[in-house]
Amino acid sequence: MALIRLLTRLSGYVHLKQGLESLLNSCISAELSCGGLVMHFDYVWLRDHCRSASCYNSKTNQRNLDTASIDLNIRPSKSRVDENNLFLTWPDGHITRYNLTWLAQNSYEGQKRSAVQPRILWSADIYSSAKVPSASWDKFMSCDEELKNFLNNFLLYGIAFVEGVPPTLDATETATQRVSLIRSGLVASLYPRIIIFLINAFFIQVFHCLRHEGTGGRTLLVDGFHAADAVLQRTPENFELLSHVPIKHEYVENLSEHRNHMIGIGPVLNVYPWNNEVYMIRYNNYDRSVINTVPHDEVRRWYAAHRQLTAELRRPDNELWVKLKPGKVLFIDNWRVLHGRESFTGLRQLCGCYLTRDDVLNTARSLGLQA
Repeated sequence: MALIRLLTRLSGYVHLKQGLESLLNSCISAELSCGGLVMHFDYVWLRDHCRSASCYNSKTNQRNLDTASIDLNIRPSKSRVDENNLFLTWPDGHITRYNLTWLAQNSYEGQKRSAVQPRILWSADIYSSAKVPSASWDKFMSCDEELKNFLNNFLLYGIAFVEGVPPTLDATETATQRVSLIRSGLVASLYPRIIIFLINAFFIQVFHCLRHEGTGGRTLLVDGFHAADAVLQRTPENFELLSHVPIKHEYVENLSEHRNHMIGIGPVLNVYPWNNEVYMIRYNNYDRSVINTVPHDEVRRWYAAHRQLTAELRRPDNELWVKLKPGKVLFIDNWRVLHGRESFTGLRQLCGCYLTRDDVLNTARSLGLQA
């Protein structure tokens, strides 16, 4: 990727030098145009991100340079460029080589126009039409490529299935541990005949129906990111409210053998500030606490925004209904996909557990996926 130009920004004006060989002492930052992307770099940032052997340990991927030792007014004494690299010589004589592609990928401007995690937003029809394959139990357990394909689908859609798993606790645990460490123990429960509607929590959740002697009990899945995007496209100001106003949720449980009182505070939609990409949706009307973090003159607008998001989540065309049967294990990204269940008849035994996102994403990255 060829360097097109290097601008040195001076106080009050911009000075352009073609084929730059030295930087003027008065400049405080550099502007690069590479492959059509205009990037801005402060010299402190450039010095801090030197990847030479003395500044960075490439074996451990850790920084050797003490950031606190960098002069905040530092500027290079010399520079040169070629087709692929920028070279800066610092006042102490140290020379840093920056690959232009690496700079483009790691610049603020580059991050702003790229997704942190690729995903496909879906309605029920979009997901069904995609015909996303389930992983096969035998290949899933023995082949890293099958595991990689499974995780790729999970990252793209927020849900993924493994088929052919023996309907036992041990087999479900084995399948789950292929993906990640189990952080909350695998349990089997006989579930009551009630309807649970659209909630999400802060883990990756695993479900396996071991037995069902009856009818009904389908699982409801809704892509929260798809609903959030619909709000953004139709009413940006509502998206802004939902992504900036903090709301308190709490879970209170008082039983004879134990007690829990958990509190979480944050906006309904969590976004990366540099590119407005949603990375988490908090939607659980059951456990939403008293709204005392919103100014009185903003409350009604927040309710209106929340109502719009709720309407999107409850649109019938966004509802993907799946029948969990023995042998079919479902993995759900609770930061993205909301889930519920319809009522059922008869005896139904479901087992499941929770995985932490860090562990699952670590497995995905170790297989070469962007996560």
